[in-house]
Amino acid sequence: MKIRLLFCLLLFSTICLDTIGQESKRNFKIHTVAFYNLENLFDTINDVNKNDEASPIMEIKFNRSKIYKKKVSNMARVISQIGLEVTKRPPSIVGICEVENRKVVEDLIANENLKSHNYGIVHYDSPDNRGIDVGMIYNRDVFSVKNSNSHVVFITDNNSSKRRNTRDQLVVSGHLDGELMHFIVNHWPSRGADETKRIAAAEVNNSIIDSLRREYENPKIITMGDFNDDPFDKSIKKILGAKKDMNDMTNEDLYNPFETILVDEGVGSNAYRDKWQLFDQIILSKPFLKKNYKDYQLYKAGVFNKSFLINKKGKFKGYPYRSFSYGTFTGGYSDHLPPYIYLLKEIK
Repeated sequence: MKIRLLFCLLLFSTICLDTIGQESKRNFKIHTVAFYNLENLFDTINDVNKNDEASPIMEIKFNRSKIYKKKVSNMARVISQIGLEVTKRPPSIVGICEVENRKVVEDLIANENLKSHNYGIVHYDSPDNRGIDVGMIYNRDVFSVKNSNSHVVFITDNNSSKRRNTRDQLVVSGHLDGELMHFIVNHWPSRGADETKRIAAAEVNNSIIDSLRREYENPKIITMGDFNDDPFDKSIKKILGAKKDMNDMTNEDLYNPFETILVDEGVGSNAYRDKWQLFDQIILSKPFLKKNYKDYQLYKAGVFNKSFLINKKGKFKGYPYRSFSYGTFTGGYSDHLPPYIYLLKEIK
């Protein structure tokens, strides 16, 4: 998708160029990359090999099939609109989490909101006890998968030396318009678990990133997901080494534009006890920050927080309009809002 920009290409800026004339007109190609926690996108079939009966939809006694179809449609509606105002199409790449299996992802991309956009799927069954998986969907017209794999995350139970599995980390390498990039999709242990569990997940992330850097020279890496930590928490800030200031980075550091969005702008992706948090983030390696736009570079980051995604009334007024609450289906969307970034490249 080509767009014509007549404004200054500054991160988070809409400042117009002072230059007047044809020399200020530059053509760009732009893509949206997004992440979305789909809040328990589970089917209505009991899998005897998983504890999926604990999922919200399985606790509902009536109209499960109808509710499932509405849930899928709601999720597809949101994805179809992320970045639409700028790119005029749904995201080229979307990391997803809280999906039960490949079939629910197939239903997602087959929904009328997405079916015309030629999405492909990367998915592996997670070792998580409830069967909660991560995955990625991508527009096959612009992105081709080179390889993918799944990395298990082991955590130790409290007061025990016993190790158990949590959600895996998905790694997808591929070409966006011919340019090689690497994506890591995450869903780290919840806040119900202590901080050490998310630190363990961050260390697995580091190991993946290190292996990519050994294999490729100056690789373009995006790690995204529901990290269950804010950008300034230890797992993100110290273990991953994700920085707020792109001018204070070595080649080994990562850049997190979502720290500015939370700390300076007060924008979050999920809320708890009347406080916004930003657990859902998209973090990039330094080669995305050159700003010459000769290849794909980070242009802007944000949280997709359209009004229809926000609860309008009741106890949780102002919170994300979630799908399930107190054993019922609300008709809503997710308890998380999706973060997104735009990648931009100049066309000569």
